[in-house]
Amino acid sequence: MDLRQDLRLKLATKLSPLQIQTIKLLEATTMEIEARIRKELEDNPVLDDQPAQKEDDEGTEEESRKNVSLSGYSSEDDIPSYKLYVNNRGKDEKPQYNTFSVKESFQQSLQRQLGFTNLDERRKNLAKFIIGSLSSDGYLRRELDALADDISFRLGIETSEEELESLLELIQQFEPAGIGARSLQECLTLQLESKITLEKTKAEELRDAKGLKYKQLALDMLYDHFDLFTKKHYDKICSRMDISQDDLKEIIAQILKLNPRPGGQIDDSYSDQSQQVIPDFILEEEEGVLTVTMPKFNIPELRVNKRYRNYLDKANVPRSNAEKEAASFVKRKLDSARWFIEAVKQRQNTLQKTMEAIVELQHNYMLDGDETKLKPMTLKDVADITGFDVSTISRVVNSKYVQTNFGIFSLKSFFSEGFVNNSGEEVSTREIKKLVQDSVDGENKAKPLTDDELSEILNRHGFSIARRTVAKYREQMGIPVARLRRQL
Repeated sequence: MDLRQDLRLKLATKLSPLQIQTIKLLEATTMEIEARIRKELEDNPVLDDQPAQKEDDEGTEEESRKNVSLSGYSSEDDIPSYKLYVNNRGKDEKPQYNTFSVKESFQQSLQRQLGFTNLDERRKNLAKFIIGSLSSDGYLRRELDALADDISFRLGIETSEEELESLLELIQQFEPAGIGARSLQECLTLQLESKITLEKTKAEELRDAKGLKYKQLALDMLYDHFDLFTKKHYDKICSRMDISQDDLKEIIAQILKLNPRPGGQIDDSYSDQSQQVIPDFILEEEEGVLTVTMPKFNIPELRVNKRYRNYLDKANVPRSNAEKEAASFVKRKLDSARWFIEAVKQRQNTLQKTMEAIVELQHNYMLDGDETKLKPMTLKDVADITGFDVSTISRVVNSKYVQTNFGIFSLKSFFSEGFVNNSGEEVSTREIKKLVQDSVDGENKAKPLTDDELSEILNRHGFSIARRTVAKYREQMGIPVARLRRQL
């Protein structure tokens, strides 16, 4: 085989560093962009977030500090020592200190309860491994044989499924009840068994006989007819258990008191339970005129530090190797700073233009938030107005929020497909979904509306929509089928 070298001309698309920076920043939320800017300020000494005036006046301030003399201050102006402490507390009043408390995490609660058991060190380590394998909602979602293999590999302890099963049964006795379950059925039955045991330990005169009866019936139903219960085949349950509908209502009432996520009731102070939303835009309306602004919050005005720029200008002809390395370092950081500043500016400009285009397309809706005025809008519609690519618009609207006079909304919520009604008018599918939701909210829960009935309701409102389309909208809205919405 012959080896040879040749030259080839090839065309390829390559993103510049500025384009890469801009794409990454476009997708970032307000909190993420703040964190990114802080990190960039720490990593790049050439970047500066201080106003230029402060830097120019720095030398003057330093000189003025040097000229300050302490001779003008006499000892008479010193604060007397007796004013520096408090001695006017009562005898019974204890001094106050700044204290803080850390809530017990989910894993810590179970580990603490494990400490009260009489297990030897080996079995405690196995139990700790099981606790560490529980998901955040308190379920064990791994097979015991897989756990045994993992324990053998990580801890070097040989164990069996039978031993792990006995340890899991012990953990399932911990608080809260239902912890360590491997399915919803097991979770609910564990909680009911705990409640029944607690009720039976009470004195005869304090025992709730009626509640105990229905708890036991609920436990029987979960053991024998769980599948029918989840599918809401209430008539079959009544028939097979030989109970009335009133009895079934009492049984369901007992089950509704149970917690399907037992791990969630222990506060985990190390994980965020709520999401903080900071709006990227503020939409204000005054006399029918809409104005879009972008709050800066903690996003500072970035610029290149003059000192490093002047240093590079003076070091045009570096002499020593150290000077060459210093000049090369400053130049790299200077280019990086300029790229980053330009990327942040482009991000702000792209976001502003995109939001203004959305407001232009949804002007009537933005005035008062009436969903019936929401027009069909796609990413391409906004791209046509702004001149940006559809992919750019997609990055902009991802995880971005706007604050309006009628609430804070995700930009994605303003986009929807169009549908032509019987009058030939194009309306948003959100209006159709709202009508479906209103119909479901007002239905008779004992006899919920089927998809065919929902389709008839929409047809009466001027929307010729087939049953399959209604089913698609219903699934998108997270509304279950009529049988699963049924209530006694």
